[in-house]
Amino acid sequence: MGRGRPSLILPKPGWLTEKHACKIVWNGLHNELHVSIAEDHEDQLPLEPTNKHATVDLGQIHQAAVATNDGDALIVSGRGIRSLKRHHSQQLGEIARKRSRCTKGSRRWRKLGRARAKLTLHYERRVRDLRHKGTRQVVDFCKEHEVESVFVGNPDGVRRKNSGRHHNQRMSQWEYGRDIDYLQQKSEQDRIVHCGPHGPYLRPGRLRRSSRPDTGHRTDSSVRPCLAKARNQAPQDVCAGSLEHAHEPCYSTRSLPA
Repeated sequence: MGRGRPSLILPKPGWLTEKHACKIVWNGLHNELHVSIAEDHEDQLPLEPTNKHATVDLGQIHQAAVATNDGDALIVSGRGIRSLKRHHSQQLGEIARKRSRCTKGSRRWRKLGRARAKLTLHYERRVRDLRHKGTRQVVDFCKEHEVESVFVGNPDGVRRKNSGRHHNQRMSQWEYGRDIDYLQQKSEQDRIVHCGPHGPYLRPGRLRRSSRPDTGHRTDSSVRPCLAKARNQAPQDVCAGSLEHAHEPCYSTRSLPA
């Protein structure tokens, strides 16, 4: 915008009938219009207490490991997110080496800067998509097992530990705060009372086809490609037990309504 320039006028869509938060956001390449809409929860029926709770352990290799007080467990793999971040860092390093040989402000220097912004935006969208899919699997698992409270551990102390420059780079790219926010937002929605299978090993999304037997990509069309067999037991490193002691293995927890 700026002084002396006309205001930006955008056509109002037909579904936007009430006051909502709207803002224009620069994503590094171009502007985006973000509209925040509040859902109506007045018609929701009160839920009966089930006295069931689940604990969530966030990580990098496994995006989330969930265990209920009944012994049911779910592990969502985070290897796809780590692979995308690793590939993104390698490509950013290659662009940085090319820009170091250019004159600052030259045409090629600016062109490489636009390529870096476009590449970063592309990877951010892919990582955000996988994070939403992974946290959605966690919330759906809690709904299927009628969980009414979710305890999420805060791994901030693990991230602050110095483990060398290579591992520190991986830890600095760990967006566990977004996982906690996504879990909180999704857990505030209605629960669906449904009993499902116990202890599946789940991948949030497919990145590429692999021939390894443990990746879950099967040739049988009757089986979901994102499912792979795992032992029907709760993982050992997940907080599980009674409600009074559910927070003891986690140094910092927060309770989220399912």
